[in-house]
Amino acid sequence: MKLQQNTRLALYSLLEFAADPNRHISAAEIAGKYELSSHHLAKVLAELARAGVVQSVRGVGGGYRFAANARRLTLMDVISRFEDISGNGDDTNEHTPAGRALAKVLSEVDEIARATMNSITIATMLRIIERERAAAAGDTRPRRAPAKG
Repeated sequence: MKLQQNTRLALYSLLEFAADPNRHISAAEIAGKYELSSHHLAKVLAELARAGVVQSVRGVGGGYRFAANARRLTLMDVISRFEDISGNGDDTNEHTPAGRALAKVLSEVDEIARATMNSITIATMLRIIERERAAAAGDTRPRRAPAKG
């Protein structure tokens, strides 16, 4: 599943906000970290605010903060706000047996991807990020199994 830039921006931002849910983070700070346009990112954040996933705070010390439940919000919840996940955009030649067979297989692959994204929460992603950071830092200590989230 290839995600559009807006979807990736939304996911990166939500992971930043959810990692420190009490902190207000500006669009410019996230844009700088990921080398993105803060103007473009602001549009994505406005959509997340309309969805009630983040809260916008104006003024000095303002920015955005995480307003959802990280243990319930799934990747698919976010992806579906920015992507057409209906599966109807397939341009496979479906008027031949080979085309119909390929369309069927691709549809099944998409369904598996959607089910997987529906099962992964923001909290789970935060645990994966932490393991990645530890591995990058050379921390090879055994970790306890993550709680379901």
